[in-house]
Amino acid sequence: MSEKNRDGKRTARERLAVEREKQKAGERRRRTLIVAASVVCVLGLATVVGVLAANHGKDSGSSKAGPVVAPSGATGKDSLAIQVGKDSAKPTLTVWEDFRCPACQAFETAYRPTLHELTDSGLLKVQYHLVTLIDGNLGGTGSKRAANAAACAQDAGKFRDFHDVLYENQPKETDDAYASNAKLIELAGKVSGLDTPAFQKCVNSGAHDSWVMKSAAAFQAGGFTGTPTVLFDGKNIYADQTMTPAKLKQLVQAANKG
Repeated sequence: MSEKNRDGKRTARERLAVEREKQKAGERRRRTLIVAASVVCVLGLATVVGVLAANHGKDSGSSKAGPVVAPSGATGKDSLAIQVGKDSAKPTLTVWEDFRCPACQAFETAYRPTLHELTDSGLLKVQYHLVTLIDGNLGGTGSKRAANAAACAQDAGKFRDFHDVLYENQPKETDDAYASNAKLIELAGKVSGLDTPAFQKCVNSGAHDSWVMKSAAAFQAGGFTGTPTVLFDGKNIYADQTMTPAKLKQLVQAANKG
């Protein structure tokens, strides 16, 4: 066999090996998404009663609960949702999240590009509800403090960017790093134009603390037991272990055709 023929066969084998590796990588990503969709941060039974009262007002940002002040543009029942996307979008994705919850981070990491694409194109609106499940399970106030800071970012028209930054920099579940307002303000520096005196005041004063706790109470009253809870037009799709970003995109496209 000539050297040229041997080189040609070697090249063909190498191309085949690369293609096989791509297929394996794709399958691994698909399995990862399925596993991520089957994991939630669960509300511990011992914390169901009294969690909200126990954590209410216990943080360095505020000594009193104060009035319920919804962030700018909040929507939904009792103005407890922060919406990303246009009102004109037909389908609605409702997401109950906790910034300390690693399963929420897994969901955001897997689905973020698709959610950005769908909301930016006007095909989907996402309504985020912020809860404090991990504070109740593990103690601390990081869920609450981060949610208040995210509401402050909403006041500045920077919610989505700050929301993404919080998940990109999420500490370990047992590390209550987000209990520090200084840490949250530091992270705001990663969002252009967010770290302003008005934002800092909002964070440090706990301006939306009572709103966060009202959202957490609504989560409990709704009978939800884990985060993230993801509803597509009211139907829980996160429990579907076959759900992937591509399948969600198909659901959204179908809803817009109907």
